[in-house]
Amino acid sequence: MKETIISGYIPGAIGRVAALHAEYYGAAWGFGRFFEAKVATELSEFMMHFDEKRDGFWVISDGDCVEGAIAIDGTEAETEGAHLRWFILAETLRGQGVGHRLLAEAVTFCRAHSYRQIYLWTFQGLQPARHLYEKFGFELVEQRSGMQWGKEVLEQRFVLNEAGFGARA
Repeated sequence: MKETIISGYIPGAIGRVAALHAEYYGAAWGFGRFFEAKVATELSEFMMHFDEKRDGFWVISDGDCVEGAIAIDGTEAETEGAHLRWFILAETLRGQGVGHRLLAEAVTFCRAHSYRQIYLWTFQGLQPARHLYEKFGFELVEQRSGMQWGKEVLEQRFVLNEAGFGARA
C-alpha cells in the first residue's frame, strides 16, 4: 500500500510518534526513558495548544498505522522563526523519498504562512537527516555540547531563511 501524508492530528498519532522516536533513538543512540518522556510530553503540549492557523502537523500513514511525522511549531515564528520538530520515519520507510515529501510539506506550509525563518535542533551524527536538511537549503548555524536529549551530544541548530525556501531539491 502507498503511504499517505495526512495533515493534522489523527487518533494515536501522539503515542505512535513518541514510540517511533523512542525505538529509533534508543536502538541507535542509547537514549532512554528521559528522551521518550520528553518527546511524549512536548508533543502532547504542542497538540494541546495546536492552532492550524499557525502550526502544522503531518503524519505518514500506511492505512493502518502512523509510520512517520513532522511538525511546525509556529508559536514563535515572528521572533525566533518556525520550529521544525518531531521529524521521524519508521525504519521501513527510510531512504525512499518519504522524508523528502514530509519536509517539503513543512517548508511549503512555512512559505504559505510567510514565515521568514525555519529552525530545528538536532545533533551531530544523524547524517541522512543532515543531508536532507542541507538539500532543502538549511544551514548549520550553531553547535554546542548539551544534554537536552538525555545524554551528552553535540547539539546542532540548522536554519532555513526565507531566501532559501525555494532551494528545494
